[in-house]
Amino acid sequence: MHRHLYLLPIVVAICAAFALVDEVDGEYLIGVGSYDMTGPAAGVNMMGYANMDQSTAGIHFRLRARTFIVAESSQGARFAFVNLDAGMASQLVTIKVLERLKTRFGDLYTQENLAISGTHTHAGPAGYLQYVVYSITSLGDVVNAGINRSPSAYLFNPPEERAKYTSNIDTTMTLLKFLDSASNRSIGAFSWFATHGTSMSRDNKLISGDNKGAAARFFEDWFSFSNSSISARITKFSTTHDISTLTKRAKKVKATGGKPCGKTTSQGSKVRKNDGTRFVGAFCQSNVGDVSPNVLGAFCTDTGKSCDFNHSSCNGNDQLCVGRGPGYPDEILSTKIIGERQFEKAVELFSSATNLLSGKIDYRHTYINFTNLEVQLNESTVVKTCPAALGPGFAAGTTDGPGMFGFQQGDTEVCTRQLASTCRAMTCYPGLLINEFWKKLRDLLKEPSKYQVDCQQPKPVLLSTGEMFEPYAWAVRPSFLTKCQRAPAILPIQMLRLGNLVILSVPGGLLFLNRSLHLFWGKFYKFTTMAGRRLREAVKETLISNGNGEFDDETHVVIAGLTNTYSQYVATFEEYKQQRYEAASTLYGPHTLSAYIQEFTKLAKAMATGEKRAGTGLLPPDLSSVQISLLQDPLGDSPPPGKRFGDMERDVARPKGGGSFKKGDKPNATFWSANPRYDLLIEGTFAVVEMLQGERWIPVFDDDDFSLFFKWNVDNSGLYGLATIEWEVPEVAASGVYRLRHFGSSKKTKDSPNEYYTGASSAFTVS
Repeated sequence: MHRHLYLLPIVVAICAAFALVDEVDGEYLIGVGSYDMTGPAAGVNMMGYANMDQSTAGIHFRLRARTFIVAESSQGARFAFVNLDAGMASQLVTIKVLERLKTRFGDLYTQENLAISGTHTHAGPAGYLQYVVYSITSLGDVVNAGINRSPSAYLFNPPEERAKYTSNIDTTMTLLKFLDSASNRSIGAFSWFATHGTSMSRDNKLISGDNKGAAARFFEDWFSFSNSSISARITKFSTTHDISTLTKRAKKVKATGGKPCGKTTSQGSKVRKNDGTRFVGAFCQSNVGDVSPNVLGAFCTDTGKSCDFNHSSCNGNDQLCVGRGPGYPDEILSTKIIGERQFEKAVELFSSATNLLSGKIDYRHTYINFTNLEVQLNESTVVKTCPAALGPGFAAGTTDGPGMFGFQQGDTEVCTRQLASTCRAMTCYPGLLINEFWKKLRDLLKEPSKYQVDCQQPKPVLLSTGEMFEPYAWAVRPSFLTKCQRAPAILPIQMLRLGNLVILSVPGGLLFLNRSLHLFWGKFYKFTTMAGRRLREAVKETLISNGNGEFDDETHVVIAGLTNTYSQYVATFEEYKQQRYEAASTLYGPHTLSAYIQEFTKLAKAMATGEKRAGTGLLPPDLSSVQISLLQDPLGDSPPPGKRFGDMERDVARPKGGGSFKKGDKPNATFWSANPRYDLLIEGTFAVVEMLQGERWIPVFDDDDFSLFFKWNVDNSGLYGLATIEWEVPEVAASGVYRLRHFGSSKKTKDSPNEYYTGASSAFTVS
């Protein structure tokens, strides 16, 4: 039903940003774009925590695709960078987006100059306008927005290297500000900072952009509403009536009942209408591998004590060790706080940015087969990467989201016994690392070869994904290779240059195991802190030493993680020894980071010298024709007898005594509602808070606001859908008369047309 909708917001945002105006000497041409990419709000498994019980059941706030295009001139070099809320990139998304762009622009955008950072499987189209601008960068440290979740592994790095840094995480935020030189008006800002999107827990079922999506929402609202706060859009509707008069008036306003409406009616109730003039603010990911937003640390849920330092477990049980965010135990508050800390730093950098970017726009891109790649460590030492594999530490999970029972981070003891067949090996794990249940399941899927076991050491091989091909390749591409052969892993790496700012597009995220088995679903991964530092330093050194003065110490290199495809984590060689989660998820063996550094420095040298490198002849596969989906479209909905969609199942319950709600209260109402998957209401809304002004109801909050929650489920009979709208009255809300409104769509049968409906609750007052 929504199989390719996730492509549309990317394509249209790029198309809109493409509409460049006349060239201005000495300045870049920039286009910015943004569009709603919120996916199905009911019954779809959520990406990230490998929790098969975590399926969508509503919206916390909407997800967006945000894009910028930069060009030297209308005919000159250019590149496009897309940041997708709360997700990761995928090769299939990139392939399909490029196919659609080619039909519109020919060869103007290719895999060479398009970077897509992050993904969401279902979304919708639209776009934004662009401006002639110049660009400004600014750097600053974000305080207390991240903590190293594998500190024991970080300590495996050389002491002299660690001594170069004041922290075991990167605290620097890089911000790129876009300014319309004709009007001197800011049109957007993109920033890069490393912290995981795991403020929302593995038990959350509401679609959310997590802390980075929250930061973007706060930033865009700060700029759009008079550079102050969202109160600017509320106070203009404030009333002079006393609260008793308002309460009497509210009691006269009853629920409307369900009524038909149009497909785009909800768009008219959006608070932030995407009319092509809105500021675009994106908070992009960086080398986030070992950085958690749960800054209070990790504690045992049974004792309340700190978890074991080396294994992040509690008496050997990884499932009891859970990180705490700054708003603990309230994950919504934690999301808000970490988002605010990034937002506040971005505002500071945005307001003080003075470093005007100038210089070439350039890019380099190549595909690399990371399986058995030769890596030159020094003049006399050549090593190889391995076929992709995951270790038991991967199954143990992290303090952000504990994993499966029977596993633990940081265990490396392994004994290997070869069996009769050349292709068979058995790995035994002392202690609790792998029991007979997990061993049998592993061997049922694919018993690792001896070559794989030896190559991946000291990682014990739990899942030899690079040797698994049924029903299609679990690593990267399908193949009908013999049992002993290893699947190739073709990954893109990319460099983008905007003057003295260089962006390294590194593969991130993973949808790794086949969907029919639902194992370890939807992990997404990145460079650890020290791995990212080494990569940045190597690239910068290469640019300076080969650039004939074009690059210098003022050149700034930033890592854009989760970009263009997926390849799990990348840990340093030293961190790999302990086999914490990030090391166990470093697919291609102990020399994975060295391989990345080797190949990126080749690109850096080519960029510095102006060399246009020949293609490798490698291309990623398009697996869309062989993918398996077990999610069926809804078959048709009906309300209970005598009811209409949009009718009240439970109206707003006024405070005791019939008074008004206060700031922080949570008025809520439940409506009879069809499955929200019939129409995602892209650039629309399922939920609205309306405020009475004279005789008109004005939308003041919608499901893209942090304070409004849209929740969908079925009733106790399991036959009828219910939508609950909950509003946590924010401090900025003015005194007045309010009500809650729901929008939705339904189908009588799977093949019947959509019918759109709306309904509003009775009124209530806020004082």
